[in-house]
Parts: sequence; C-alpha cells; structure tokens
Amino acid sequence: MSEDDVNTEEYPTEIHDYLAAFEKSLGSVDEMLKTMMSVSRSELLQKLEPLEQAKMDLVSVYTLNSMFWVYLATQGINPKEHPVKQELERIRTYMNKVKEIADKKKASKLDKGAASRFVRNALWEPNAENEHTSKTPAKGKKRK
Repeated sequence: MSEDDVNTEEYPTEIHDYLAAFEKSLGSVDEMLKTMMSVSRSELLQKLEPLEQAKMDLVSVYTLNSMFWVYLATQGINPKEHPVKQELERIRTYMNKVKEIADKKKASKLDKGAASRFVRNALWEPNAENEHTSKTPAKGKKRK
C-alpha cells in the first residue's frame, strides 16, 4: 500500500483536489515568506518610497489577518462573526485609499499653457480673413 492510499483513506476522496490545491497554495505562501524574511524590514523600507511602504505594510497586515481567518476556520470558529472580519474590512478601506492616491499620481497632468494655446489656435476668428488688409498693426510689431 502506498502513502497516497493511506492518505486518501483518512479523508473523503471528493476533497482530494481541494486539499492538493491548498497544499500548493501553502507552498507558495512559504516561498514568499522566505523571500520576504531574507531581507530585513528596515533595509527594505529604506529602498521604498512612502507610498510603496504603505502598500507593503497594508499587504503584510492583510495577509496576516487573512491567515488568522483561515486558522479560525480550521478551528471550527466562524470568522464572519469574529472581530477579524472588521479588521479585514478596515484594511481594505485603507488599501482603497492608497490605490486612489496612486491613481491620482499616475493621472496625466494638464499643461495649462499648451491647453490654452491649443484652444486659442483652434477657435475661429471672424476677422481672420481681413487680418491681412487690416490697418491695425500686428501684436508682435510696433510702429513709431
């Protein structure tokens, strides 16, 4: 009898795929944690801009609370009735605020000078045809 046969006898076969996916996800989390732990937090924060620091802090705290959510679920406690739910919602609110700030930073800036020149040149002037025969001097030229 192989090890897989013993393991499948311990739980229903219907959840085997779910457990395999869960195990794969745990492996991914473990790899990510090892990567994050390889660099000291203060060293990492020094290399980041304040907005990036906020993003990293929010992702870290969200991940920690999400893992606690999973832990509660594995212990038979309904996490929807636990204060961790409100904490996750609070973190999501701050994540949305940081996202808005980042989006505003990425938004294109209006060059007022270029916009005014564009509008000025795009407007039709009714006296434009008569400008060549006009007796008034051009703006750029001065007459004595």
